[in-house]
Parts: sequence; structure tokens; C-alpha cells
Amino acid sequence: QVQLVESGGGLVQAGGSLRLSCAASGGTFSSYRMGWFRQAPGKEREFVAGINWNGGSVTYGDFVKGRFTISRDNAKNTVALQMTSLKPEDTAVYYCAVRRPGVREYDYWGQGTQVTVVS
Repeated sequence: QVQLVESGGGLVQAGGSLRLSCAASGGTFSSYRMGWFRQAPGKEREFVAGINWNGGSVTYGDFVKGRFTISRDNAKNTVALQMTSLKPEDTAVYYCAVRRPGVREYDYWGQGTQVTVVS
């Protein structure tokens, strides 16, 4: 029902910035909680950020420490993750995900976009 496509990943030097975008199609985007997750090779999937339907409530993973900002544009069916002060430990595949109203888990996922941070 829901399709998600991430973009904006790439190679960046430590201390640099990237803006990731996720475009959604199908379903009712304005009713969804949206999230960003990441996974590095050999590591568990990690929660990065989440945002409710109108952007009034946001949450971040403990490691973010003010460096990342999540936002959404319901008119365009998009959610973004602005990342600054990037570190090599931020290297991972970043995924956009959906949690629908009344559903416990995020159950729709994009294909991911690679972020690589080098010293």
C-alpha cells in the first residue's frame, strides 16, 4: 500500500552535512508517524528519529545529541533528515519507515540510502 524512496545519501568528510529525503506514495501520508533508522554492517538496526503526523512531536536516538533534525511536508508527502557535524561512526544505510495509526511496529520500509563519512 505504501511505497517509500530515500535519496540524498553519499560520501562526505567528517564534520560535513547531508540532507536525506524520503518520498512516500500510496496510503494517507498525513496520518502516519514517520521514522528514520540506520544500520551499519554487522550491527543492529538503530532508531535515529521519529515525527508525528503534524510535526508537533519529534524524538531522537540518544546518539544524535542535537546534530540531526527531522521534518516533514505533508503537502509533498515527504520527510527529511538534516544531518550536521557528521562523524565516521554515522556511516550506515539509512532507512525511512512508516508506522500507521493503531499499529505497534513500523511496517513499511524504503530500500535505504548509503551514508559514508570519512576522516
